[in-house]
Amino acid sequence: MKWTRTLIQTLRETPADAEIESHKLLVRAGLVRKVAGGLYAYMPLGMRVLAKIQAIVREEMAAAGALEIVAPILQPAELWKTTGRWDAMGANMFRLRDRAEHEYALGPTAEEVFSFLAKGVVSSYRQLPLTIYQIQWKFRDETRPRFGLMRSKEFLMKDAYSFDVDADGADKSYWTMYHAYEKVFARCGLKAVPVQADGGDMGDSTTHEFHVLADAGEDGIAWCAKCGYAANLERAERATSVVSSAPCAALPEEVATPGARTIAEVSGFMGLGEDAFVKSLVYAVDGKCVMVCVPGDRDVNEVKLKRFLGAKELALADNSAVLAATGANAGFVGPVKPADAAMRIVADVSLKGAEGRVVGANKDGFHLRNVSLARDTAIAGADYADLTIVKAGDACPHCAAALEIKRGIEVGQVFKLGVKYSKAFNAVYKNDNLEEKLMIMGCYGIGVSRTLQAIIEQSHDKDGILWPDAVAPYRVVIELLDPGVAEVAKIAETLESALEARGVDTIVDDREERPGVKFKDADLIGFPVRVVVGAKGLAAGGVEIKRRCEDKSKTRVVAPGDAVAAVLECLGLGGEA
Repeated sequence: MKWTRTLIQTLRETPADAEIESHKLLVRAGLVRKVAGGLYAYMPLGMRVLAKIQAIVREEMAAAGALEIVAPILQPAELWKTTGRWDAMGANMFRLRDRAEHEYALGPTAEEVFSFLAKGVVSSYRQLPLTIYQIQWKFRDETRPRFGLMRSKEFLMKDAYSFDVDADGADKSYWTMYHAYEKVFARCGLKAVPVQADGGDMGDSTTHEFHVLADAGEDGIAWCAKCGYAANLERAERATSVVSSAPCAALPEEVATPGARTIAEVSGFMGLGEDAFVKSLVYAVDGKCVMVCVPGDRDVNEVKLKRFLGAKELALADNSAVLAATGANAGFVGPVKPADAAMRIVADVSLKGAEGRVVGANKDGFHLRNVSLARDTAIAGADYADLTIVKAGDACPHCAAALEIKRGIEVGQVFKLGVKYSKAFNAVYKNDNLEEKLMIMGCYGIGVSRTLQAIIEQSHDKDGILWPDAVAPYRVVIELLDPGVAEVAKIAETLESALEARGVDTIVDDREERPGVKFKDADLIGFPVRVVVGAKGLAAGGVEIKRRCEDKSKTRVVAPGDAVAAVLECLGLGGEA
């Protein structure tokens, strides 16, 4: 392929709206062009990378026994109303009506469509297990599109759905896809770490996310370097020991704390560390108030809280509800005799047995000290649970080593869905006794377009992208320095043909540009191998061959006749493509 016959436009200046390196390089290297906020056109180079990622995905899905289909992007509202997610998805879903006033959505995901399809085509246990997938565009009305393809309104996704006769079969399908994902990301040149995650509204609590660790990641990951434990902060746990404080002999005593509402303010006022306090917050949980107590130096993990309470809706209560439930305004509430004696109080497990703590007095401008949670509160034993966000230095729940907090870019996730969707659609099969049984489902997603950018975020340097060979837009660039010299152009053309014949996709930079411009563009785009063909070089002995990731001292000069073998060696192909 000749550069002058492609649509490659590189930029020297950084786009004004690009915040992270991978977003900057995506645009500067000409892989994508912004059309509007959260909407991008994929240019020829970007399309080549997408195609290579998709090819890897398809190969690994086939190896895992999955069958490809394509479901419609435009999905009828009736499917979503069947599961109740038409309302639950809220403003994240793009909705529209046709000329007959029928409601539709641009699919943000496809559990409903695939469940509907399985119900129509599966009737017998002999057809199971079954895994079907698609690579399709998805749409979500992001509140704040940012970071290029990382959080956009339109994105390319591979989503697969498994259907099994029982839990054991579903477990096997889950781990088959889990290991297929490991292979996909490894082949794409990504170091993707599987981490425990929260299933949210998707279904079963068993789920893993695959994260590319990067400073630009939006997700926090608790990581143990000793044993390899890894979990999204929404799910992460810590090892906690039973509090062994001496029993508090003194009774609770009111302390005036005028104007001191936050833990930091009360801590400063009383001259005590934040861990001496109990932070008490009132939540509205499915229409009822629940008080949540955590150590003063900790924050509530609302995902854990929602899961523990089995809540459908959970949010901090407004101040009027707080006042009615406790008798005080927010900032002065606590677990000792709130106004609503029937209000449920739950606490973090690390507070079980806590003595001599400071809590809100349920009276504006006052706190209580000398509080024993066992003696002075009505918190039941079953109402203690892991309810806080893990912090760096916490003990690993598996080996007790200190946890680190890293950032991650989620590129894939695997779920066990159970029967949530098959029950809603009555997606059943008949067993060998002709009894109808619900299919057990799993769901597996890979962000294909996000993976493209994640590769760049993980693999770049000051000069540009460092593409892994398997997904580079072209594996080799031939820098034709003298396109007007027939002999030089002929050698470049011969090299291109020979490499292409061996399956190595190659682009020839035949532009009438200075060598420096060509070299900068090659580094910016990130072609793995650069071959320089010029009149001066040929006169001096041959052509130059260099790996993108190596320094100039490792540039090789070989005779034109040896160039193909040298390039194949550079690519680790050992003479074979």
